[in-house]
Amino acid sequence: MRVYLDYNATAPIWPEARAAALAALELGANPSSTHAAGREARAGLERARGDVARLAGASPSALTFVSGGVEANALAMESAVAAGFDRLIVGATEHDSVWATAQVLTSNVEVWPVDARGVADLDWLETALARGGRPLICLMAANNETGVIQPTAEAARMVRDAGGWLHVDAVQAAGKLALDFAGMGADTLALSAHKIGGPQGVGALVSGDHVAITRRLHGGGQERGRRAGTENLSGIAGFGAAAVAAFRDIPIQDTHAAWRDRLAEEMEREGAVVLGASAPRLPQTLCVATPGFSSEVQVMGLDLAGVMVSAGAACSSGKVKTSRVVEAMGRPDLAATSIRVSGGWASAEADWRRCGEVWAEAFARHAARRKEYA
Repeated sequence: MRVYLDYNATAPIWPEARAAALAALELGANPSSTHAAGREARAGLERARGDVARLAGASPSALTFVSGGVEANALAMESAVAAGFDRLIVGATEHDSVWATAQVLTSNVEVWPVDARGVADLDWLETALARGGRPLICLMAANNETGVIQPTAEAARMVRDAGGWLHVDAVQAAGKLALDFAGMGADTLALSAHKIGGPQGVGALVSGDHVAITRRLHGGGQERGRRAGTENLSGIAGFGAAAVAAFRDIPIQDTHAAWRDRLAEEMEREGAVVLGASAPRLPQTLCVATPGFSSEVQVMGLDLAGVMVSAGAACSSGKVKTSRVVEAMGRPDLAATSIRVSGGWASAEADWRRCGEVWAEAFARHAARRKEYA
């Protein structure tokens, strides 16, 4: 029995998203062409734009299609710096793409700390903003490893009052939480198709009317002049169909929480520690660390039994490394022992139960080895 519980890395593609992507491939037309096939392609692209915008709680005109969450983050941050927002404040548990882009843009990145739950410290932000300047602040809507939901709306009010720019990475939150870009108050927001059951290689940047996006790619007027290059029509069509399906399923996302919590309780009885347990979290994400039981050994043991999970983030070319997120939460002692279990649209209660059974067997073997060599 194969069990896939690594949705935060990539969600299996929705059948309707696959069908939409194939239909766009079969059309085989350029959305910028003025003939009949080109007009049909353009209509499909704009329909998808509207569907993705609805998932984000935004206007279709605010949406720019890009290659994925990494590019969306980079485009937003580089646009902010080009507009004169030269003081960078980055949440301690942000995605590596945000951290890496910030470090390229400046050698002086201010780290916005989180508390032991993994929630960004708003008191720290208030003090930091009082120091002035034109700050660019990066805060993800929900953490990719722990599922911890961040106070983006509260941060947005503070950033707006300080005359700053708030960029929100909503890659993990989309499809799991109801997003309202306008109500949130952020300046820019990043999305990725493959995290919600769409194709890989396509994403979107949402930007406010007052924001100027400085394009990184030149040579054409596509995407309202914000990003040159022929649009990835098949990917965008699949993205739109996945957005429709994900938006429809948001009301039933909480079903996963009971399955997640049951597994967490079983693991805690063996001494495991749930990261972010007391904070608001995505209902289908569990980050748990077991002292003395390395992440790599856990992931391999589960995989050999047909259960697929991750050790922290899964965006580093297959590498298993110490979790920077867990370290930022004040638990460096657990950073090399955490795993992430994440479900999604095709997950069932039986998947979570099977994960628990296999993990218990792996832990029993680990405990026996430790006893033998003690």
